[in-house]
Amino acid sequence: QVQLVESGGGLVQPGGSLRLSCTASGNIFSISVMDWYRQAPGKQRELVAGITRGGMTNYADSVKGRFTISRERYNTVYLQMNNLKPDDTAVYYCKAEPGSHWGQGTQVTVSS
Repeated sequence: QVQLVESGGGLVQPGGSLRLSCTASGNIFSISVMDWYRQAPGKQRELVAGITRGGMTNYADSVKGRFTISRERYNTVYLQMNNLKPDDTAVYYCKAEPGSHWGQGTQVTVSS
């Protein structure tokens, strides 16, 4: 079993930056892919970025060039978010595969 804990969310002005962290515990050596998802009010949860154990990354078109995902050792993943926009406001969730393990989410609010 894998447990995930996110941190780093908060309130930021448009154009600002935040860095989210997700730390896994438990059977961390089973994790192959770690993803960041987000869900805005009234919208479906969507994939923001993902990273494999080997370091391959993928991003949603809406965040390319602004967000960077990185991974440290087997159990920590970061999401550096720059030039934030009001449309980035959402609860951000960390996910680990295989097994579809989810964290509890962290709120990001972009507002002036």
